[in-house]
Amino acid sequence: MITSMTEPLPSFSKHDGVAPVRAPLAPGAGSPPRQGAASAVDHQGWGTKSRRRLITEVLLVLGVSIGQSAVYSVVSLLDKLSRAPISQGTSTLNAVRNNREFFDFTYQILDIFFALVPVMLVFYLLAEPGKSVFRSIGLDWRHPLRDGLSALGLLVVIGVPSLGLYAAGRAMGITTEIIPSALNQYWWTVPVLVLSAIRAGVLEEVILNGYLLGRLAKIGLGPWAAIVLVALLRGSYHLYQGFGPFIGNVAMGLLFGWVYKKWGRVAPLVVAHALVDIAAFTLGPALGFGG
Repeated sequence: MITSMTEPLPSFSKHDGVAPVRAPLAPGAGSPPRQGAASAVDHQGWGTKSRRRLITEVLLVLGVSIGQSAVYSVVSLLDKLSRAPISQGTSTLNAVRNNREFFDFTYQILDIFFALVPVMLVFYLLAEPGKSVFRSIGLDWRHPLRDGLSALGLLVVIGVPSLGLYAAGRAMGITTEIIPSALNQYWWTVPVLVLSAIRAGVLEEVILNGYLLGRLAKIGLGPWAAIVLVALLRGSYHLYQGFGPFIGNVAMGLLFGWVYKKWGRVAPLVVAHALVDIAAFTLGPALGFGG
């Protein structure tokens, strides 16, 4: 967890016109701060200590990223329910953006790039002088073997059950038909799908676990209250796919939140998430998803 402490500047008061006696200081230790330093210290302290400011920051970050997706997802679900049973709806994850190849490719790349801008914003907000933000959230190369094995373990735990949950949801009529990719077949189709999967892993795991869990702790939520809240948020922006994916993603959020709180490493979560999506996007029909 990233913390930042600032001490208040010493105040000087008079008592009956006589300054209080102070112990001798080392040379230079009692020199006043240079002009402008006080305002910088006050600004940093206000930014890290104000609970209201942290709440506002979290809402703004969510408003330009996952929170916005959650709102649209709920509206999309209501739209589908008002038209027909949810099982008759479809959810296309990677859609064609233009009927001309060059512009479709351009739009796909732009979507991926701008979707990662909130991640850059989170890195900026978490940054502290003299510290690596990547190291602080565990998105580095310090433990490649352990992170890789952890990612593979998570892949098995969430990947296989998700296929069964999708089939069960379709059978129960609570899940839409999910079409992982509707892109035309070009030379760049598979690379773009892989990049889209990596984008999803980075965006969701960095914001939900690397950023949001830490900020909720600073706001005052207990560990499990924060994990449950983040898991519900994860499920909410998948509601456009139906209630089955909502349940599955809440369960995934609980597991990933617990793993992050235990190890403080977001890297294996990003890798596991990306691998699941790469398989779904590129092998959708073979795995039982809509073609």
